[in-house]
Amino acid sequence: MICAALIEAGIPDRPCCLVLDVRMPGESGLDLQKRLWAQGAPLPIVFITGHADVPMSVGAMKCGAVNLLRKPFRDQDLLDAVVEAIRGDVERREKDRDLDDLRRLTSGLTPRERDVLKRVNRGLLNKQIAYELGSAEITVKIHRGSAFRKLKAATPFDLIHKLRLLDLQ
Repeated sequence: MICAALIEAGIPDRPCCLVLDVRMPGESGLDLQKRLWAQGAPLPIVFITGHADVPMSVGAMKCGAVNLLRKPFRDQDLLDAVVEAIRGDVERREKDRDLDDLRRLTSGLTPRERDVLKRVNRGLLNKQIAYELGSAEITVKIHRGSAFRKLKAATPFDLIHKLRLLDLQ
């Protein structure tokens, strides 16, 4: 009942976390966590319980729990766990936003720039890329430079980092 109401209300689109008891009336906190995980809602969860065992703890952590507090616990322990969970959610959201921005920038690449970047990501030199693509090395340099600007890369290392984030292959 509690879990259904939460699912129906929806997860707010701002940094947050859930504090759940492992044993709740009806659906357990672990069941709710699994439902949220299956729906792709990466919500940080702090579990509280009087009945923790190792397999349950490991399963909860694998599905995104950031902490599991055994009852009785100090108020400060709960506050610290919530602050940590929210801080982690803020960081995750920033990374997601950055990746979305990067994907938008990638949509402006030409097919040839993508071909060049895929080979840059493999660690090939301009000369090797030119050979694979059957073009002149200067043409590869032009496409690489254009892609560098379109992706707003600050340094060659930054370009490689962005390509790895995009998993461009």
